Amino acid sequence: MKKVGLYFGTFNPIHIGHLIIANHMVEFSNLDEVWFVVTPQSPFKTKKTLLADNHRYQMVYEATKDYPRLKPSKIEFGLPQPNYTVNTLVHLREKYGPDHEFALIMGEDNLKSLHKWKNYEVILSDYNLYVYPRISEGQVDHQFKGHAKIHSVSAPIMEISSTFIRKNHKEGKNIRPLLPDTVWKYMDEMNFYR
Repeated sequence: MKKVGLYFGTFNPIHIGHLIIANHMVEFSNLDEVWFVVTPQSPFKTKKTLLADNHRYQMVYEATKDYPRLKPSKIEFGLPQPNYTVNTLVHLREKYGPDHEFALIMGEDNLKSLHKWKNYEVILSDYNLYVYPRISEGQVDHQFKGHAKIHSVSAPIMEISSTFIRKNHKEGKNIRPLLPDTVWKYMDEMNFYR
């Protein structure tokens, strides 16, 4: 049985914060692998600053190719839009069968809004959640505190955002240390976010 943590995001672009969290999950929890699930379009985000799906997937591929336990996934690309996590989970279970056990990886900020997710009760009854710390406003809903399926993982707090990277790259600042080298090269060659 392979335990796979699903790390959802637009990864626009993927940065070292994402890699540090994912690597922490495979090294310091019982997950065997982490799959970066590149989301085509979140129901909560507008699309105007999103790079094309294949470019974001390629950057995730570039960022993870030297890490055998971290994998890029374009599983959501073929699903009807807007897509919800609960649908993706059902799809993965059908595709990979009983030899894979899927779990969700999310920041504490997402846990605070989990009660707004479509069918969140179904997700929580069938899947484990691995939560990493984030600096964010608000409280975790009382129903999630001490929940058997929610596991806090004391990963480093990463306050790097893709938005910060895009904005400052556009303004000509050097954001290269925030990106894996392979991602920086791809982004620079393709002239993204200028």
